[in-house]
Parts: sequence; structure tokens; C-alpha cells
Amino acid sequence: MNTLTPRAPLHLDAGSADSENNNNNAPAPHAEAALSSAAAQAVTDAEQGFGGRLAITPQERDSLTQMVKGNLQGRAAAQDSATPLKAVVEGPAFLDMLCRVRRRGWANDLLTNAQKQGDVWVRRADATAAANQVKDPLATQAALEDALAAVVEKRWRTLGDTPEDVQREARGEFSSMGLFLTAKQGERLAQSIGRAFGGVDGGLADEMLVAEERRERERAEIRRRAEERKAQELERLRQWEATLVDFDALPAILHCSRREALRWFAENRLPIAQRETLPDGQEVFRFDPAELKSIKPLVRHWREGRNGPAHAPITEPEAAQQVAGESAVALADAEANASSAPANAAIARVASMDRFAGHFTTARSMKRRITLVTGPTNSGKSHTALTTLANAESGVALAPLRLLAHEFREALVSRGVPASLTTGEERIIDPTAKHNAATVEMCGFNRPVDVALIDEAQMLSDQDRGAAWTAAIMGVPARHIFILGAADCIPHVKRIAALCGDEVDEIHLERKSPLKAGGALALEELTTGDALIAFSRREVLDLRAQLMAQGKKVAVIYGALSPEVRRAEAARFNSGEADVLIATDAIGMGLNLSIKRVVFSSLQKFDGRNTRTLTTQEIKQIGGRAGRYGMHEEGLVCVLEGAGSPTYIKKMLDAPPEPQEELRPYVQPDADIIQAVADEIGTDSLYGVLARIKRAVLRPDDPNYRLADMDQSMEIAAALEGIDGLDLQTRWTYAMCPVNTRDNDLPLLVDWAAQHARGQKVPPPGMGMLPRPELASNEELGRAEKRHRLLVTWRWLAQRFPEVYADIEGAEKTAADLNEWIEGVLRNQSQMRESSRQRQGYRSGGRGRPGAGGAGPRPGRGRGKDTPKAKGTSPHRGRAGAGTGKRPKRGNSKPRSRA
Repeated sequence: MNTLTPRAPLHLDAGSADSENNNNNAPAPHAEAALSSAAAQAVTDAEQGFGGRLAITPQERDSLTQMVKGNLQGRAAAQDSATPLKAVVEGPAFLDMLCRVRRRGWANDLLTNAQKQGDVWVRRADATAAANQVKDPLATQAALEDALAAVVEKRWRTLGDTPEDVQREARGEFSSMGLFLTAKQGERLAQSIGRAFGGVDGGLADEMLVAEERRERERAEIRRRAEERKAQELERLRQWEATLVDFDALPAILHCSRREALRWFAENRLPIAQRETLPDGQEVFRFDPAELKSIKPLVRHWREGRNGPAHAPITEPEAAQQVAGESAVALADAEANASSAPANAAIARVASMDRFAGHFTTARSMKRRITLVTGPTNSGKSHTALTTLANAESGVALAPLRLLAHEFREALVSRGVPASLTTGEERIIDPTAKHNAATVEMCGFNRPVDVALIDEAQMLSDQDRGAAWTAAIMGVPARHIFILGAADCIPHVKRIAALCGDEVDEIHLERKSPLKAGGALALEELTTGDALIAFSRREVLDLRAQLMAQGKKVAVIYGALSPEVRRAEAARFNSGEADVLIATDAIGMGLNLSIKRVVFSSLQKFDGRNTRTLTTQEIKQIGGRAGRYGMHEEGLVCVLEGAGSPTYIKKMLDAPPEPQEELRPYVQPDADIIQAVADEIGTDSLYGVLARIKRAVLRPDDPNYRLADMDQSMEIAAALEGIDGLDLQTRWTYAMCPVNTRDNDLPLLVDWAAQHARGQKVPPPGMGMLPRPELASNEELGRAEKRHRLLVTWRWLAQRFPEVYADIEGAEKTAADLNEWIEGVLRNQSQMRESSRQRQGYRSGGRGRPGAGGAGPRPGRGRGKDTPKAKGTSPHRGRAGAGTGKRPKRGNSKPRSRA
């Protein structure tokens, strides 16, 4: 370390040295100016004492001045006049202050360099710890790197007794997070671990290098085969598309006039194979000649005026009658005239997705009655349905979330009714039970029951999960079905009932306690019982830090937390252990919360595709959590100051349900459809099957159904193409599992599938290298949340492939340990921040946000009163990306929920 001493004794002018005593009696503005002047002069004198050798930047000088000023303010508050000012800025003390100023930059540089070198094992906490150990403000890059190496090597020694143990633990940590080392990275890791144990073992480094090279070759070969097979399937699809014809070819193929073709096109009788929108907005339609030939026998009947317009919804019995009658002739002709390449009509007929309700044979054989119960949040929709379900001989309750499925089961058990639980990754089987609580995706379609309850039916319009609600409502084999949801779902449910030929009774409920729009609140005006709503994990944690800096105790709920942690955080809030709840829109469904006021921090959200204004239903659904009946006389829905207009909130709460322009239910293929289409087109490629289904099986203008979003399933299917040894049905199961393809989880899923194909067992992800909860950072909290998410994926697969994903007991223990660790972090961070504030109370700022970078002015309200918050404005200083309308990092996007 360089020895830095002042060239001359430090001199402070009398005014600076004595100013703090004089300023105690001065008016506030003069005292503030005097403090600033004294602090700036002290820093300048100290810097000059070192002869300019410290190379202090203007930004660093400002930070040093603020540090000196803060010290003076603290001494003034403590009435400490004994310590002379020069003691604050004399040589060693000034160097220590300069190191503190520079440490953040050092840590950032260390982490950036580690990332450039591919040292993925270096964490921000490592870089911060290394920077904090450096005492020389002129430390060289080599000295900083040495400090970082010492920190990392110390961590390695806590993971095992030998280099081999540490390597196994570290590699397991990386692979379970979807991080796969290159050969070069493996070599650097071996060297780092070797140094931690007294020296680099050349044999161990070579062994790791060879192993990583082999794994890298295997993964590269899987990727190569996947790309090759994907290209083959796309070429097969391209060849089919090359056979398509435009509208002008229709008269010659159908032996009709152009006018007749136009009329039949307008009546939706002609099957469209492909639709393309040109840059000028014009639409171009293309048709499959084989399909046109197959419907040619129907032309005579159309000319005679038989069969109504295709857009009219038809029940499955009516559809079956049409197919069995006139259409059967067309289908026979199609097979007689088809070429060796499968025609779209044949594939569509095999899939039968345009007659989707007919797939559920048990339900279609029953006389079903539907009771549709609608109403806002806190209107008691589930009470009557649960009572009827509990009194029935047998039944099933279907929920959108595992958390809600647990609550349904507990509600049944509390009524003395034995009940099992079935979710994607969890089973609780009571052999005496005739009732089952499950997530919607786990609906059974074969065993008849007396009563079924299907919750949150407004999810029918969700592009990602709506198909699961379609299948549940169409296919649940129950004599009496209670469908619960917001009023928006009424036309959707009626449309499905019409397609199934079921009767519908309607019940509409009102809230048990009134819900009103409140005003705009500043952050410091939040009080006990308030829930602040944000729309990303980062915003939740930012707002939590700001509120804790004000001395408030905070509970948090967001999508990355497991159901168990969410329930624990909800319990903290409901019991009063936490003053304020900060949550994402994850609280819109499930969880019993005693909320007095719901406060929106923004009126815009990123929905996974676009940043948009909240819908009327979203404001009602989330805002409706305020004012729990029996605990609060009324619920208030407010907006954070600067985030939007209270008048807009009132307008949305009073608004009727938004008109539904699209009522066709979402559908998606099941395993039987996948196999049937594969057999028809002669392929074992799941990607090829899904591509053909997406392009061809269900027409975009089908009058009754629309195809759900299959992009993620296709992405997984494409990645699995390079793995030999998995049959089509196994690939389809993998393609449906809950995995976040946007956060580096897909490579890990492919690695698991490759082990499956080789006949190996796949171990569950472990706890990983986590510090004690009281020492954890938000980065480590996020890593634990991701680990838990991977455990959800692993446990989901274990329910379907128990012989491969065998260590279920170990996975459940790790999940429980992670939940306990995460909840411990959330509790400890709150307690530590509160204790810190009590120790440094004099540093609180004025209005604004104490501790959040100084007290800033309140945001203005210069927008129209009936409009939501505009893009590009932010109600909170320091909230990166909040309310800006910018798309967040893809890694923040939540994965689809597959029960």
C-alpha cells in the first residue's frame, strides 16, 4: 500500500473551524449555507494537503463534501462541540472517507471485469466485500483483483473440505441455475478453487477441462441437431405453403363463378389456409387446393341455399349431424383426390379442433347444469358454491393457483368433508375422499362427480391460460357446475355453454362492503392496513426500501415468491407485524388480506408483451381487495401522488364491464390431438406438429374457436429436437411444463431432458451457496427465488416421470428450506433497516422519502384529471423504469403458469 501523508499540516480558517458553534444560533438558511461552506472548504484544504496526488474528481469532491456536512449535522444534533473540525478531515480520516466514496466504483469495476472474463461465480457481494477491504484510495487494479480473489477463495473453503468437493458443489450450483461453463471457464474455476486450498492442482484442472469440453460438445451437438430438424420441418411447411393458391384460382377449382366464390367467402364457407396483412393494410388470403377439392361436392347444396352462415355458433350435436350428412361426401372425395402429401383438410379433420367440445366424451354424455355466479371481489361468490360442493356426494373445486387450491381444500376439510389435493407439482391423496381440490390445468375429464366449482372464469380471455378454463368448463364431468368470476366473463361462459348445449342459470352478487375511490397519497402518508400495488419485483423492492427508510415495517407479495412465503407475508400483514403491504397484482386472486386502502403506484403495467394502461377489470379486481367485510366499514382505492388521477380511478370503479369484442374461447391441442396430427403428416417431430397446427389445423377465422398462444411450447419443442430417445408424448409433456424460457431456464430443461433420454435420474436443484438470511442481499434473494422456481419445474416433472425425477422427498425438503430462508431474509431485512434507522435517526430528510437519496420535491399533477398517468413520468425518484413505458428486461417476465 502506498504511504500517503499530507505535505504540510492541515490548516482550516477560523471561520470554518468555529462555524458550527456559531451556526447553532443562526437562522436555518444561514446555518445550512455556513455548514455547506465549511464542509467544502475542509475538503479543499484536505485535498491540497496531499498535493493533488489523490486525483479527486468533481463528483467525488461533491460526495466528500456531503459526508463532511453530514458529520457536522450529526455532531450539531448531538451537541458535540468538543471535537475540532479538523479531526474529521485530517490525513487518515480523509483517506478513509475517500476510500468509502470510491468503493462503489471499485465494486462495479470488479464485477464488470469478472463478467467480461466469464467468471460467473463472482457475485456482487464478493465484489463489494473486496472493495470494502481496500484501504488505499490509490489502489491499483491488481490490488483490487487480489482482494477479490481472496474473498472468493474464502467462500470456496466454506463449501467443502477438498477441492473436489467444492468443484462438485459449485458445478451443481451453476447447472441448476441454467449456467453451463465453457471449457475455458471450467479451467479458470478449477484454478480459483485450487488456490483456495493452497495451490493449483494441475491434474484437477486438466480433469475439469476435459469434463467441461465433453459436456460442451454434447450440448453443441444437441443444438446442432435441433437446428437441423427444425429447418427440415420448416422446409416441409414451406413446401405445403408453396402449393397454396390465391382467390383468383377458386372459380376454376370449384367450377363456379367469381361472384359465387365471393358470396361463399363472405359466408365463411371457404377454408382459408393462410392470411397475410400487407404493409398497406390490405389482406391477402390463400387456399389449399386439396381442401377446396374436398368441399367441391358441397357446392350444389350451397347453390340450393342449404346450411346457414358458418359464423353462427353451433352446438356439438349439430356439428356432428352436419359432418355425418352432407360433409361426409366431401370428406370421402377429399381422401380420393388427395395427393401423397397430407392435405390440410385431412389434418384438420383428424385434429377436430373446430369441434373441440366433442373431445370431452364423458361430459357430452351427461346432462349438465351450469350456475354462473358473478360479482366483484369481496362479494362472497364462493360461499354458496362451497356449501353446495361440501353437501354433495362427490365434487371437485378448480382454482387458478396452487395457493387457492389449498384454500379450497382447507375450506372443505373445515366443513368436515375429506378432500384430496391435485396440483402440477403436489399431491395430497386422502383415500377416503370423494372430493378433490385442484388447479384448473389438472381438471379430470373421465370420472363423473355431482358438483364442480370453477373459479376466476374471467381468465377465459387470457391468451396464455384461457385454454385451460375452456377445457375445464367444456370437459368437467359434473352434473352441476358452479362457475365463479367477474361480470366480464358472462358472455364467454354463455358462448361455451351454447357450444356444449348446456343450460345456464345466472346469479349476480354485490359487494358486502362499499368500495370507493380515494385521493392521491404521498408515499409517507401510507399508514397501517394500506396495500401499495406495483407491477414488478424490482419496483416492489424499491418501494419497500423507501418505506422502511421511513421506519415502517413492510410485508411483500410478488409472483416470484412461493405460495408458502406469500401466505407467511400475508400473515405478517394481517396480524399487524407489518404496517404496510407492497404487492404486485398477484394479490388480485387468492389470499385473505385485511386491507384498508389499496394504493396504485402506477396505472400502467407490462403484461409480458406490451406496456399498457390497466383495464377496468384489473382496477376493480385489485382495488376490490380493499375493505374486507367484517373488518373495515368500506374499502378505498387510491393512487400514489404523481402516478395518476383519483378521478380516473373513480371512473373505472363506476364503469360497466368492458364490451367483449372477441367471444370465441381459446383452445389448445392435447396429447391425443398431437399424436393424431403426427400420424397424419408422418412425423415424430413435435415442433413440426405444432407448426402445422398453428398454421393449418384451426383457421384464423374459425367461427367458434381461436387457438391459444403456443409460442413457448414451440420454443421448448424446437430445443428438444436435438435429443434422441424421447418419444412424441414425452416431448409434449416437457413442452407443457412451467419453465421461464426468458430467464436462461430452457438450457437447463434441455439438459434434464437429455439425462432423461440417456436413462439417467435427474437430481433436484439444491439450496445452493446462500449466506445466512441476515447477511443476504437482494441479489441473493433473487437467486433463491429462481432456485425455488426451478424446483417447481422439477416437481412438476416428477409427478409425470417419477422414475426419472425420483428424489421427491429431497426436493420437498429443499423447497421448504428455501421458503424458510426467503422468509427469513424478508423479515431480517425489515428489522435491520428499522434498527439502522433508529441508530441514525437524525439523518432523516423532510417531506419526500427520507433515506432515499435526499428529500426531493413532490411530483406535479399537470395532467388532465380523467386520464391515467402518461408514459415517461415517474411518481418516485430513483425508481428505474417505473412508469416510463419502457420494456423491462426479459428476465423479469413471469413464466406461464402450468398447474
